[in-house]
Amino acid sequence: MNASNSSSYRKLRFDSIQECIDEVHRIAQAQEQGTLKASGNWTAGEVLSHVAAWIEYGYVGYPIKPLPFFIRWLLRVRLRKMLDVGMTKGVRIPGIKEGTTGIDDLPTGQAAQRLLLALDRLASNEPTPYDSPAFGKMSHEDRIKLNLRHAELHLGFLSY
Repeated sequence: MNASNSSSYRKLRFDSIQECIDEVHRIAQAQEQGTLKASGNWTAGEVLSHVAAWIEYGYVGYPIKPLPFFIRWLLRVRLRKMLDVGMTKGVRIPGIKEGTTGIDDLPTGQAAQRLLLALDRLASNEPTPYDSPAFGKMSHEDRIKLNLRHAELHLGFLSY
């Protein structure tokens, strides 16, 4: 499925990992029923695999270097608002092709399973040995919130 436009963007809010898991199941079910639609620039598989990849990076390492000090400092200042309010659409990581990483074009069902496994791992309280290249060291609670805000941003481009 290719993306179309962003007019059908959904504003989502997840207060728990379980709420995000439930949404991923609804997305996978919509794909099976043939009713899933993607708006924006990515396929559903790219959206789901991207969100999964950024959760996984905390466990396996990030494919990018830490951002320059000033940018990290600025992002740290904005972190609390981002965790409470949400992320902004269209932000790109400077110097990274495509503006981000982890956009694997997997079949939707496979990408959904990847994301569900990543969310289960995040819920397990397993320590993440790698610090965020944008925010540095974070509490596990803040890492969960950041990943939920990230999921809200991207899953909002999928509707059913």
